[in-house]
Amino acid sequence: MRVIEEGATIGANVKIGENVFISKDAVIGDNCEIAHGAAIYGKTYIGDGTKIFSYAVVGSIPQDLKFRGEDVELIIGKNNIIREFTLINPGTEGGGGKTIIGDNNLLMGYVHVAHDCKIGDHCILANAATLAGHVELGDYVVIGGMTPIHQFVKIGDYAMIAGASAVGQDIPPYCLAEGNRAKLRGLNLTGLRRRLGSEVINELKSAYKELFLSGRPLQEAARELAQSPNEHVRKLAHFVLDTKRGIPYR
Repeated sequence: MRVIEEGATIGANVKIGENVFISKDAVIGDNCEIAHGAAIYGKTYIGDGTKIFSYAVVGSIPQDLKFRGEDVELIIGKNNIIREFTLINPGTEGGGGKTIIGDNNLLMGYVHVAHDCKIGDHCILANAATLAGHVELGDYVVIGGMTPIHQFVKIGDYAMIAGASAVGQDIPPYCLAEGNRAKLRGLNLTGLRRRLGSEVINELKSAYKELFLSGRPLQEAARELAQSPNEHVRKLAHFVLDTKRGIPYR
């Protein structure tokens, strides 16, 4: 028996399995699939083509003791894959009221995305990766299995975090981090080679060495690299200049 509360908006060609719950405030886009036993709570928006597998819980109230029933939202983009037993919470008043997930992401089994997180496009979160509140991921980020990310951490575009790491500080774009506590181990060369040319990668290698291996003061090197004609080098430098939680490179 499925329960679809009166008021829910269901798009065209949506497949809904047995024992599914969909709240009255939910909006489900076209061509979505919601498998047996999944539950969609609250003011949750799910973009076209998204697939939600069995026993995922999407949009249940934040696991935050400060939450008092405020009007909050969960916004999920298009063509996402949300696997079994994943838990995604909406935002809180203190974090802007929204958790936002972009397009074309894969959230494997038992992933947790907490309140007020922001995830870009084309990210992969492997089994049991957990994002605490207010975490931000850029585009093409890969988080290995069994890896927790601390509150308010930011992870830049094309970064990769190895499995069973524990991330407590910001991870710059294009970088690879590993360990408990996670530290930078170099560039995410495997991911970069899929998307960027060799010339860009070579410039990023030089920038990485200047920032994290030269022994120069980090902010000084970043300010210099922020003037680079290469947009990717500039992005790396500005991330370093803007970090609030610090970079774990030592």
